[in-house]
Amino acid sequence: MQLRPYQPEDRPACLAIFDGNTPPYFAPHERAQFETFLDTEAQAYPYFVVEGDDGQVLGCGGYLRLKDTPVAILTWGMVARERHRQGIGWFLLLERLHRMSLDPAIARVKLETSQHTYGFFEKAGFVTKRIVTDGFGPGLHQHDMLLELDVASCARIARERDKLAARNGALAS
Repeated sequence: MQLRPYQPEDRPACLAIFDGNTPPYFAPHERAQFETFLDTEAQAYPYFVVEGDDGQVLGCGGYLRLKDTPVAILTWGMVARERHRQGIGWFLLLERLHRMSLDPAIARVKLETSQHTYGFFEKAGFVTKRIVTDGFGPGLHQHDMLLELDVASCARIARERDKLAARNGALAS
């Protein structure tokens, strides 16, 4: 698998991934927000797709740095539902975190996720700072999480990324 920048022709595949994860990971009303993001912002910020060896888009996700702050936010990360638990999401997360760790202007990473996925992000060092019951919609609770990009976390990210790449032959372009 490889990571590459998002292109407008990836839109149908990314929307299909979103649809396959709705519910439980996304609320139906979020689709319009994701479509707007793909149409207006996905090429303005670092946004990527994970491609399988056959060229199939398996996942997508990115980040943006908040203007005039040392904070970046993970944006619209997701993996095709039938490909969950195969290391694709971990690869996508580590690649994004690694890129952010190389930017000296970014000192911390925030994200909003649900009760279904917060444990995944905890494994990468994120800490839940707030939980909003029904924050994304009925039964879909919002977990606001934070990761400090200090020396130790950046080293851990690099080690995990290198280990995964060695094991899977994953590539980032």
